[in-house]
Amino acid sequence: MTRSLYTAEQTRAIDRDAIERQDIPGLELMARAAEAVCRLIQKEYPEIDRIVIYAGIGNNAGDGYLVACRMKDFGKSVRIVQLASGKSLKGDAGAAYGEAVRAGIPMQLFAEAAPVDEDLIVDALLGTGLSRPVEGDWAEAVDHINQSNAGVVSVDIPSGLDADTGVADPHTVRADHTVTFIARKRGLYTADGPDRAGRVSYDDLEVEPGDASSVMLCDWTEIRRELPRRRRNSHKNEYGHVLVIGGRAGYQGAAELCGIAALRCGSGLVSLIQPPGASGARSPVPELMCHAVADRRALRELAGVASVIAVGPGLGQDAWAQDMLGAVLEMSGPRVMDADALRLLAAEPHENSSGDWVLTPHPGEAAALLGTTTAEIQKDRFSAVGRIQETYGGVVVLKGCGTLVADAEGRVGVCAGGNPGMATAGMGDVLTGIIASLIGQGRAVGPAALAGTCLHAAAGDLACEQGMHGMVASDLLPHLRALSDPPDAV
Repeated sequence: MTRSLYTAEQTRAIDRDAIERQDIPGLELMARAAEAVCRLIQKEYPEIDRIVIYAGIGNNAGDGYLVACRMKDFGKSVRIVQLASGKSLKGDAGAAYGEAVRAGIPMQLFAEAAPVDEDLIVDALLGTGLSRPVEGDWAEAVDHINQSNAGVVSVDIPSGLDADTGVADPHTVRADHTVTFIARKRGLYTADGPDRAGRVSYDDLEVEPGDASSVMLCDWTEIRRELPRRRRNSHKNEYGHVLVIGGRAGYQGAAELCGIAALRCGSGLVSLIQPPGASGARSPVPELMCHAVADRRALRELAGVASVIAVGPGLGQDAWAQDMLGAVLEMSGPRVMDADALRLLAAEPHENSSGDWVLTPHPGEAAALLGTTTAEIQKDRFSAVGRIQETYGGVVVLKGCGTLVADAEGRVGVCAGGNPGMATAGMGDVLTGIIASLIGQGRAVGPAALAGTCLHAAAGDLACEQGMHGMVASDLLPHLRALSDPPDAV
């Protein structure tokens, strides 16, 4: 599916529009949000009778007060732990507090509250309004939530999570479920967001969407429907010739994984370019054509028949690698750059840019490309992927939890799939082969990078069904074959 993702400020603008132009009272929006949370609780926790709600001081707290009222109506035992007196709440949140008072909901300030012994906690502490570190009673309240044995449902976003970047404060709620409203917050889907939010449910509260966002949540299920069916009267040369450059001695497997992934995604031909002496007489995979190439002249001859070049898997950074990359940079046509190719590229960031390549850095390689640290990249992945794209051109795939794909038009795709089992050697080589294969079969670099990222994640999720720990990159290869077909392929 493709779904728009928004920043906290964009969400607030949509909220204001709902109140001012769509004429939906703020308290009504709050009531709809509470109903959405209650529906999830009834669905996911039908047997639970005792609920505690942690309420802060803003509209997020107002949602929590109304959740308490609705759950009491359903016959549940409910109490509210307050981080500030409800009497301090203003506007719609104050009105929601008043409803909870009239409903007779037990309330206690956090400093006086009994420890959690309920079955379910509703986190309505901070929402998207986080603007400073979580400290004092707020931090202690978050720790109490995380240390309990109760299930946790967060209202709109886990308290302590940055709605824009997905970076978690050291004191951030770890939810089992998050119900988000009005607009999907982009921080829920990258960096720390997936770990903290648990399963995310979305409800638009019957509010008209805002302006189209340039950031989209994407997955393979939707993209797969766009795949063309193959004609029966076709041949291998119609499906692209991928040229993989890399596989130095000791790292031949990286190039082979890349090449096999390209074949499994439908490439008609795949050639491996390796330094002399790095490979034997033939690849252990008979379908891969291996060439020992010593200089640029030989490379140019082979590249002349290629549809796309993938450079980096097992490339190294020695004189041969530099010579091969130098030749590739002089060529036109689509290229996918990964691993050591990115490290070499980073040495001269202002000398090289292109509109027809795909760069696929992990956070460490992204840091090298921008001359910064991995920690700085992870502080704001959206900013980082945009800066790399502006510097180097083309399309940039910033790998990690919630992989980001940025193009020259300012669009960013966020991959919804993938799992921690994919954090292992060779996964990036497989991704490079997938993207190169899709380009070779006729997709433009932007759509190929996004589709390839989502296909890679989908294959990883299928492989994970056999167990997450111990997954290796080659476990994805069998799944690529089936996933690469259109849904109705014969």
